[in-house]
Amino acid sequence: MSKLQNQVAIVTGVSHANGIGAAICRKLALEGADIFFTYWQADKEWPVQFQKELVAIGVQSDYLEIDLSTPDCSMKILDATEARFGLPTILINNAAHSLRDGYMNLDAKLIDDHYAVNMRATMLLSVEFARRFQNSDKTSGRIINMTSGQAQGPMIEELAYVATKGAISAFTLSLSAELAPLGITVNAVNPGPTDSRWMSESIKHELLPKFLMGRIGVPDDAARLVAFLASSEAEWITGQVINSEGGFLRR
Repeated sequence: MSKLQNQVAIVTGVSHANGIGAAICRKLALEGADIFFTYWQADKEWPVQFQKELVAIGVQSDYLEIDLSTPDCSMKILDATEARFGLPTILINNAAHSLRDGYMNLDAKLIDDHYAVNMRATMLLSVEFARRFQNSDKTSGRIINMTSGQAQGPMIEELAYVATKGAISAFTLSLSAELAPLGITVNAVNPGPTDSRWMSESIKHELLPKFLMGRIGVPDDAARLVAFLASSEAEWITGQVINSEGGFLRR
């Protein structure tokens, strides 16, 4: 419990116990980081229980319920984090909005709803994080965006989702170049299909043969990679989209 000692991490999209966001929080806490997590429309007991779980690991934790589709969400999240813990040094943009569409159903509202959360919130959180970091005495920061393998192959009936997630991959590369002189690395992680308790048995049966390593991905797989990218061991890695899919075959 030392790799992330004295670090403050923001993790968005932590709305249930079995998700990638919760796994990331647990892993970062085990490495010593204080955790500020956001959620939206979760069970009212969930944030209290999860905060207690993180505190029991031995770190500080706080949370905020916030709709990431609101234009001022980035300021509210960073203000709340600073008020509680001081300047954050790690930002994990994990939250996502995803609805099935396809060309017959895609309309302006579907596009705008995906854009607001997947693109705008991620972009504004990232740049505001960097602006505040620039005006501090910090010398090392991390931004890690979660993507979805949209560049690995087609994702049928998810047009708005893949378009907005694809934009974040492009954003990651260009932002990394701007922030490198500040000591902030910017990377993205594609965890591939991950069983966070949403998969039915039929879906598991269909996907399992496509995983060359013999099992379906779990949230801890993504969490371990995120924790590595957040650590000093990854200080020379920036501008990358890392596809961590266990050899998943898309054909």
